[in-house]
Amino acid sequence: MSKRQAEKIAFKMHLHPGQAEEYKRRHDEIPDALTELLRNAGISDYSIFLDEETSTLFGVLWRSHDHTMNQLPDSSVMQSWWEHMADIMKTGDGNVPLSADLKPVFHLE
Repeated sequence: MSKRQAEKIAFKMHLHPGQAEEYKRRHDEIPDALTELLRNAGISDYSIFLDEETSTLFGVLWRSHDHTMNQLPDSSVMQSWWEHMADIMKTGDGNVPLSADLKPVFHLE
């Protein structure tokens, strides 16, 4: 997928204090079924960064214009991942990670 055929989005989430190493460990072992699900939903070039002072996670990804990210919560693979992660991060109903979209304010190409 060409970046010209996609859009970049960014968001933030929050870890419970002291869970950074565990969060990284779990992502180092991310299931193939989950990476396949994300790719099939039109997601690529997905990175998550951590602000260690605040335990804030910053995610950025590219998604195709015809992405199906809105269908991810219906997937048993996604629900299982959220359940697996719920004990180390802030979540809402159904173990969905609490997140907030971030507004772009600068870009250098």
